[in-house]
Amino acid sequence: MVMPTGTSHVLLVLVLCWVAPSRQELAPVQLRLGGPRGPAGEGRLEVLYQGRWGTVCDDGFDFHAATVACRQLGYSAAITWTHSATYGQGEGPIWLDNVRCGGSEGSLAECAHNGWGISDCHHGEDAGVVCSGQRLPGNSPQATTAGNLGEVLGLTLEEVRLKPILARAKLSMPVIEGAVEVKHNGRWRQVCDANWTRNNSRVVCGMLGFPREKHVNTSFYRKLWNKKLKDPNSSLKSLSQKNSFWVHRVRCQGSEPHLARCPVQMAPPAPRQHACPHGMHAIVSCLPGPAFQKGTGKGKNKTAPGKVSPCRVLPVRLRAGTHAGEGRVEVLRHGQWGTVCDKQWDLAAASVVCRQLGYGTAKQALMGARMGQGLGPIHMSNVQCTGHERSLGECHFQDAEQNGCRHEADAAVRCHMPYMDFKSQVRLAGGRNPEEGVVEVLVPVQGQLQWGAVCGAQWGLNEAMVVCRQLGLGFASHALQETWYWAGSPGASQVVMSGVRCAGTELALQQCQRHGPVHCPSGGGRFSAGVTCTAHAPDLVMNAQLVQETAYLEDRPLGLLYCAHEERCLSRSADNMQWPYGHRRLLRFSSQIHNLGRADFRPRMGRHAWTWHQCHRHFHSIEVFTHYDLLTLNGSKVAEGHKASFCLEDTNCPEGLQRRFACANFGEQGVSVGCWDTYRHDIDCQWIDITDVPPGSYTFQVVVNPKHEVAESDFSNNVMRCQCKYDGQRVWMHGCHTSDAYGADVVSDMERRERLANNLV
Repeated sequence: MVMPTGTSHVLLVLVLCWVAPSRQELAPVQLRLGGPRGPAGEGRLEVLYQGRWGTVCDDGFDFHAATVACRQLGYSAAITWTHSATYGQGEGPIWLDNVRCGGSEGSLAECAHNGWGISDCHHGEDAGVVCSGQRLPGNSPQATTAGNLGEVLGLTLEEVRLKPILARAKLSMPVIEGAVEVKHNGRWRQVCDANWTRNNSRVVCGMLGFPREKHVNTSFYRKLWNKKLKDPNSSLKSLSQKNSFWVHRVRCQGSEPHLARCPVQMAPPAPRQHACPHGMHAIVSCLPGPAFQKGTGKGKNKTAPGKVSPCRVLPVRLRAGTHAGEGRVEVLRHGQWGTVCDKQWDLAAASVVCRQLGYGTAKQALMGARMGQGLGPIHMSNVQCTGHERSLGECHFQDAEQNGCRHEADAAVRCHMPYMDFKSQVRLAGGRNPEEGVVEVLVPVQGQLQWGAVCGAQWGLNEAMVVCRQLGLGFASHALQETWYWAGSPGASQVVMSGVRCAGTELALQQCQRHGPVHCPSGGGRFSAGVTCTAHAPDLVMNAQLVQETAYLEDRPLGLLYCAHEERCLSRSADNMQWPYGHRRLLRFSSQIHNLGRADFRPRMGRHAWTWHQCHRHFHSIEVFTHYDLLTLNGSKVAEGHKASFCLEDTNCPEGLQRRFACANFGEQGVSVGCWDTYRHDIDCQWIDITDVPPGSYTFQVVVNPKHEVAESDFSNNVMRCQCKYDGQRVWMHGCHTSDAYGADVVSDMERRERLANNLV
């Protein structure tokens, strides 16, 4: 078929435009937000192209791209963006990959990208956005452009930063004091100090990850400003005469989570009026939270709650978050930790939580148990805060029991965190992907910063967890003391850190304890420390109430205990008995272990490596899955037991979740997210042999995953304890709780009462 020459040229141009990533491509596309229910303005980013809805890959996606997407959706600005299918995996094609925006584009189609439908991603990498403010009046979600937004004053502030002025501030990390600069339509501007208030400073500090602002000596900065204006070599005088250099006025109430929610005037109302006559840039000084203050000793690092009634100060904590400053919200009320229902959960309440913990305002108020489901009481519902409260207990709320809340509706938060530059001080090298490799750290060596390896001796999951968190990669799935197959970076083979011991909560490996002079007998190399990181991890928690309800004594004949004896489930004195005559006294109970994390709990070894136990005729996927101890009130062990994981499965799951792991027919073993595995009291080894234990009061303790063979997001709740009274014939269990279920004062009070009752004080 012969075509006119001009037509073939047009077709060629069209084909090239479709294939090559180009900023000139202006395809008519629409956007929408998908995923589970949540606040308006957040969700998985979906694109309608050629009549089909698809997703956007998170590779290369950044705040600039999120800003363009939010504007196109009709919102004022972006608060943040999310990766790794935070809002669930989408369906259909992945239309865009490696999206690169400048921030001022009117449509996502104007940004550079690989080309429509050209992607090497899967739906586990779907990007999401969190947009701020209400939908702009008169703007449809598909037709919003950067030009239209520029006409709406005060709604296009994208980012904020402090530009340090003083030498000491420039050397400080984090930067806590300086001139306020905001990004508007892709350009940084300074804010005029005329009518600047502490409420404005409070909002700026919150966005930068600080709980509150502090007073600043502006007269000193005024002298510096005037001095620079008179300096002939400074360009400040000419720049400050331009209105494009300034943001004219900001008026915040102090409760806003983001500066974009404050009324802002970019330029003065009168034409040709100077934006900041006789003024200078606004100066802000922020007070960092306890974790980010230098030289803060233990016991002195608690932020003062101010004048708040003690009964209204409810301690809060975050659980199961992938990164520092995020997680499921739990509050300590009536002496017991519990969750918060997401009814009316919003950024104002989430920001109160974040500030109370020593962080900034909230980036996201998450609903629908997005950080996993809790276990135990739900303390609060319909939480309503003004944003000025110092504690969540000051906010108005209702008891969750009155609202029929369930753990499927547990609230969570993501907080603004100070920029600490921790990520630049550690790296992974030699791995098959960016989430694994040899750990290399940047530390001073003979007065100069040098990259080097970490000694693998004594390296464990706690240390690996800190590395993964420091890199923003989530949790550690493996901690390797030998890295045979990973080659480190050239020039970084020298061991520069050894004897590292972390609690697991540190923000950087450099904060952990370590040897003064490096001492690594193995010499590093293939014995250097390594890690494998993962975005999500399981979290096992024992149902303490079930243990308390099912505990009883059984005198079991030796003839029925051969297999249990072979597995070392009886006390040593059983070795000296006249088998099969006699019996053993067993403290039996049922255990129900919930997976409250955000990933399935799987045995570390595959089925090919499981151990076959001939007597019981089953496989052990984990040799010691739970450990049982009977302790005196002084902590001395008087009896112990253990349970191998011969059948790790989903015994039950909540409504809406399907059982995925079953042991029948040599099936895959594990515990799915939200499900639980039950070991009944009548199963072998589900006991402690107390034949040799005298009557008295004891502490009964169960430790799940005691050797930390499988990584979890939180090991602090793996221990369950009960108060146990044994009179020689009967046993009573009471006060059963996981180690983090109660406040420390409640636990110590329980133990103190037991000691008094037994004349141990």
